Amino acid sequence: MKTNINLWWILSAFFLLITGVYTGWNIIEHSGRPWYHAIEWVGTVALLFTVFMSLMIGFYVDRVHRAQGGELPEDSLTADIDDADPEIGEFSPWSWWPLVLAFSASLSILGLAVGTFMLPIGLAVFVVAIVGWVYEYYRGYFAR
Repeated sequence: MKTNINLWWILSAFFLLITGVYTGWNIIEHSGRPWYHAIEWVGTVALLFTVFMSLMIGFYVDRVHRAQGGELPEDSLTADIDDADPEIGEFSPWSWWPLVLAFSASLSILGLAVGTFMLPIGLAVFVVAIVGWVYEYYRGYFAR
């Protein structure tokens, strides 16, 4: 975790340096104009916002590290590879319902692109897919 924190602080400093280089380069490149017209504002502001975003992430990760009061397993030299594996849940590798759900999303997007008459069809397939996926273990061969 400390490595992640340090990486975000280093990235913040790097992006700040690159913002200065980018802005200075534009001013030098367009030296015939006044400095405020020589700056390419979109890139400068985007790089400056990148600085702020990396600062926010670094601050957040630092606060989380201080709040948890301990080291993560990946920070310990004696940790095993599977020490940090969380329990993700139970997934059905044989389930076809995610494909039906993706088909309903594609029908809905196609309805937005081609004609709105397909939106209710996509919504109906979506409802069938969600109900089928939720109740997959309550009926049929895999019922519990």
